[in-house]
Order: sequence, then C-alpha cells, then structure tokens
Amino acid sequence: MSEHELGGKYAIRSIPYHGSSMINICDLELVGKQIEQNNLVIRLSKEYFQQEIIEDIMAQKLLMDCTIANLAGQRIVDHAIRLNLAKRASIKTISGVPFLMIYKFQFG
Repeated sequence: MSEHELGGKYAIRSIPYHGSSMINICDLELVGKQIEQNNLVIRLSKEYFQQEIIEDIMAQKLLMDCTIANLAGQRIVDHAIRLNLAKRASIKTISGVPFLMIYKFQFG
C-alpha cells in the first residue's frame, strides 16, 4: 500500500482486561517499524498492534468506547486529543512518533 492509501487507516488489537475494554491502536504505516531514542528501543510489532485494520470512523468510536487505550502515531493521537480524551501535555514523543496512554476511571 502507498502512504496515500494508508492515510486514515489504523492497526488495532482489542483485549479484554479485567472487565475493561483495552485497545492498542497504531497508525498503520508504523506497524513493523522499530524506533530508537537514546537507550530506548520500541518495536511497533504486528503482534502487539494488528489484529485488524480499521479506518477513521471506527477508530473514533473505539476511542470513545474503550476503558484503556495505548496509542502510537500522529493521526491516532490527534484523534484522541480532538475527542478531549487527553491533553497534549500527556503525549510522549519518541524519535518523532507520539505515544499516548489513556485510562478512563469508572465509578460504579
């Protein structure tokens, strides 16, 4: 796939986690890449992120519905910010790739 065809596509893995909904979402073009900064090495593996491929509308729905989200990539992190799920100050950038973890507290 060309980079143009990848725009708006994401790799996702959904995981039930202690009664919660946990999702890992990554901008599709980052899957399979390894990024390094100082002594930190992160592998954006297909095994961790890519159970299936989704587009923008589904990504937004899953971000709103999940309890825990692990996000990697400019587009998906920007979606979370636009949806007011996190503040820009919460983003960690490693070798130019933004990462964001979201945990929504539930009361009941």
